[in-house]
Amino acid sequence: MNRSILKLAIPNIISNITIPLLGLVDMILMGHLSSPVYIGAIALGGTIFSVLYSFFSFLRAGTTGFTAQSYGANDISEVSYSLYRSTIIAIIAFLLILCMQKPIANLSLILLDGSDEVKDLAITYFFVRIWAAPANMLLYCLNGWFIGMQNTKIPMAIAIIINVLNIVFSIFFVVVMHQDVTGVALGTVIAQYCGLATAIIFIFTKYKRYIIKINTRILLDIKKLKKFFVVNTDLMIRSILLVLTIAFFTNQSARLGDNVLSINMILLQFFYIFSYFTDGFAYAGEALVGKFVGARDEKNLRSVVMHLFKWGAYICVPFAILYALFPTPFVKLISDQPVIIEQIQPYYIYMVLIPIITFAAFLWDGIYIGATASKAIRNTMIISSILVFLPMWYFLMPIYGNHGLWIAFLSFMLARGISMTFFAKKNILQLPNNQ
Repeated sequence: MNRSILKLAIPNIISNITIPLLGLVDMILMGHLSSPVYIGAIALGGTIFSVLYSFFSFLRAGTTGFTAQSYGANDISEVSYSLYRSTIIAIIAFLLILCMQKPIANLSLILLDGSDEVKDLAITYFFVRIWAAPANMLLYCLNGWFIGMQNTKIPMAIAIIINVLNIVFSIFFVVVMHQDVTGVALGTVIAQYCGLATAIIFIFTKYKRYIIKINTRILLDIKKLKKFFVVNTDLMIRSILLVLTIAFFTNQSARLGDNVLSINMILLQFFYIFSYFTDGFAYAGEALVGKFVGARDEKNLRSVVMHLFKWGAYICVPFAILYALFPTPFVKLISDQPVIIEQIQPYYIYMVLIPIITFAAFLWDGIYIGATASKAIRNTMIISSILVFLPMWYFLMPIYGNHGLWIAFLSFMLARGISMTFFAKKNILQLPNNQ
């Protein structure tokens, strides 16, 4: 089981490491410009896309779950139709996004807090990066399908290509062409389409036999479509609440001033670094749990859950120690502005707590998604965001300021891990009732 997990997890870890690396490079490029507003601008601009794409991130998770279960059940036809159904939704999604880009931008200006300069730069970033939406939506489907097929090497290759090219193009546009947020956004757009082209090449070379002629009757089968939309609607609600919580955290940070916004966005980079690393094992959980659920193999299902949490424990301790021992050198990699380095120090404790508090939630996410236990993952997110995070924020932030905001956020992540553990016996370990 450990070999099976590592075979899937290691490529995911390698590809995921490039994601926070990209975020770090963007922060570094902006952090070494003349003002903190550039960090705030790409933070707010990135928040717009995080919220926007959260409505459609179910395309990757849902595709993985359905594909893995079809793969485990050896249902070759349904493996293909899992990709076809999600691709149709992706096309509708990106056409809607492109048509609605101006209203989305106007709504974002109303909802986001920050100085006028930060908001103006964030919207500039938005109108450039929005043209990556078609590639982004389709890559959700393709990467989810590859993972469901128990292949994480291809998503690894795609992620490395996208993020390396993104870094190269961003450096070129910002350093050589002397652009600011526009250069970072343009680098993202070009890199996303390069990644999409790579994914399509893999489909037609390695998985050509799954590109079967579409049978409209099978594609539009009412029973399968109903299950597809029910599961994906639950996953969409879960994703929206997750990203809205992070977006709300970002927005509240902006209300505390540009410096606090920059400080919290820097600290969130360390949250993302750990999350992407742990997500390597979560994605392995999606693929293996889905396969065992599809094969009705309860023994191996229980085994993979147990082994995943052992790996989670092995990961979180070294991260907490590294964050505790070297906080300032890590921060200086992102920003060399003295005021930021001085003001961030009281918040180092949250860097240390992030790995310990969050690893269970990340792992359970993958397990629940692989089992398509969508109702449970939706309900645990409602509990954690609405019943834990918001009350904690409401009572603590007015008293403790930014410390209260961080306590509320970490309480949200802790509640996710605890609630999913509580619901696991019924929804995971005895095989989901919806299978």
